[in-house]
Amino acid sequence: MRIQRSIEIAAPPEKVWPFLVEPEKILKWCITLEKFEYTSEQRVGVGTPFYLEERAAGRLMKLNFAVTDWLRNKRLAFTMTSGDFVKAYEQIWTVEATPAGSRFTFMEEIEFPYGIIGKILGLFGQQRSGAIVGEMLAKLKRLAEA
Repeated sequence: MRIQRSIEIAAPPEKVWPFLVEPEKILKWCITLEKFEYTSEQRVGVGTPFYLEERAAGRLMKLNFAVTDWLRNKRLAFTMTSGDFVKAYEQIWTVEATPAGSRFTFMEEIEFPYGIIGKILGLFGQQRSGAIVGEMLAKLKRLAEA
């Protein structure tokens, strides 16, 4: 299942970026997250590990991730290293400077286990997940523009 959405934000990338890397700010706009914490002393750059708990489809997923791309004020990517309920999980967040501020793009790709049943689960979940991502981006916009 792949979800990709973008939103225009009337704030420069430097003002958006903290909402992508500071746990207390991430939790303000990522409405599915119940917990987000870095799991080592490393807080910046490729390889940074973190743990999150995310509620999706009524289930609390407990997932560990590692940052795979970190370009300050521009791009953050991370992939699941271990967890439950999903087989693979990757997100890429990009911030592009625009004349009016920024364009933020959220992309996630999730692979469910269970073969064909997992693919069917993904198809059913895609529309709902897309709506939730839209809500999250609207909240990010409000917070970054405040």
